[in-house]
Amino acid sequence: MKPADAKALGRQVAFHRSRLGLSQRELAARLSRSESWVSQVERGVRHVDRMSVLEKVAEVLDVPLSELATESVIAAPEPPRAATALSLALCSSDALHAVLSEVSPVDVERLSLRADQAWEFAHDSRHEDLSRLLGTLIPELEYASRKTTGANRRHLCAAKAKAYHAAAGVLSKLGETAAAWVAVDRSIAAAEDADDPLLMGAGAFRLAIVFQQARRFDLVKRTATTAISALSRLAEKGDLGAVALTGALFLQLSVASARSNEGDDAYSYLAKAGRAAKRIRTDTNSHNTEFGPTNVALHEISIAVELGDAGRALRVAEKADVSSLSPERQAQMLIDVARAHAQRRQTTALLETLRKAYDIAPEQVSAHPGVHDLVRDALRDGEINTPHLRKLAADLNIAT
Repeated sequence: MKPADAKALGRQVAFHRSRLGLSQRELAARLSRSESWVSQVERGVRHVDRMSVLEKVAEVLDVPLSELATESVIAAPEPPRAATALSLALCSSDALHAVLSEVSPVDVERLSLRADQAWEFAHDSRHEDLSRLLGTLIPELEYASRKTTGANRRHLCAAKAKAYHAAAGVLSKLGETAAAWVAVDRSIAAAEDADDPLLMGAGAFRLAIVFQQARRFDLVKRTATTAISALSRLAEKGDLGAVALTGALFLQLSVASARSNEGDDAYSYLAKAGRAAKRIRTDTNSHNTEFGPTNVALHEISIAVELGDAGRALRVAEKADVSSLSPERQAQMLIDVARAHAQRRQTTALLETLRKAYDIAPEQVSAHPGVHDLVRDALRDGEINTPHLRKLAADLNIAT
C-alpha cells in the first residue's frame, strides 16, 4: 500500500468510526486490536497490508470493502501447499471414474482405518500429511462405496463422510472456504447414504465452521439452530453423541454471536454448551468435535477475546488444562491467548505464547492470518524487535 493510500484509508476509517459514535478504544476492542493500532491506521502511519484485516475493519464499520479503500492494493498471500493439494483432490472426477470402472476387490477395514488416520492428521495439524493421504483415499472411497452393497457399503459411506469432514475442517482453517463447502456437501451426502443421522449432524457442525471462517454469521446461526432442532429428540433421550454434537453447535452459535458483537447472546449460547458438557461429564471426541468441559472453556477464551475482554480470557486460560486435547485445539487456544495479550499490549507474553503455539502445531500457526498480523505489528514496533521475534517471523516466512 502506498503512503497516499494509507492516508486515504485512515481518513475513511476515522470518518466511519465517528459516524458510528465509536471511540478509538471501542473500535480497537471490536477489531481485537490495540488503541494505538487504530490511531496509527487513522493517521496513515500504519499500513493495512492484509485483505483479512481490511475485511474485518469494513465489517465492523458496516461499510462495503470497496468504499473503505477504493485505491488500496492488498497483497493476497499464497495458499499453503496443503490447501492447494486438497482443493485439487476435490476437483478430480473420482465419482465418474468409479461409476465407469470395472469391479475389483475392496478392503473395507483398510479404508475405514485410513479414514480414521485422516482425522489423526487433522487433529495433529499435519496438513501436508493429510493432503497426501486424502489424495489417494478419496478416489478409493468413491470407488469402493459404489462397488459394494449392504452393510459394507454403509460402512464405506461412513468412512467417506469422515474423510470429507477432515478435508473440510482443514480447508476452512486454511482459508479455502469454497473448497471446504464442497467437501462438507459431499460429506453430508455420504452420511445420508450411510444412514447415519449423527454423522449428518457432524456434517452440519463442519458446515457451521466453514461459514464461520467465511464470516457469514447469519449462515452459521441458520445451520447450527436447524441442526440443534433436528438433534434435540435424540439428545433428550440421552444419546451422548447427539448431546456432544448439540453442545458443539451451541459453541459455534456462541462464537458467531461474539463476532457479531452480540455479547449477551454469545454467553447465553456458551452456557447452553456448558450444560451439555455437564451431561457428558468428561472431554470426549464424539464425531471429532473434541466436545466437553475443556472445549467449552477454550471457547470462553475465544469469545472473551472477540468481545474485547482480554482480562476474562487470560483468567480462564490460566485455569484451563488442555493437555488432554489435540495439538490443533491446544494451538488454537494459545493463538487466542496471544490475541488477548495483544489487546493488553503485553508484547513479550504475546510472542512467548505464539512460540509455544508454533512448537505444538507449526503448520497450523504458519497458515493462520491472525498470527501473521500479530507478528507484523510486533516487527513494526522497534522497541521489541528482538532476535526471538525475528526468529519467529522467519519460521512463519514473514519478511523482516
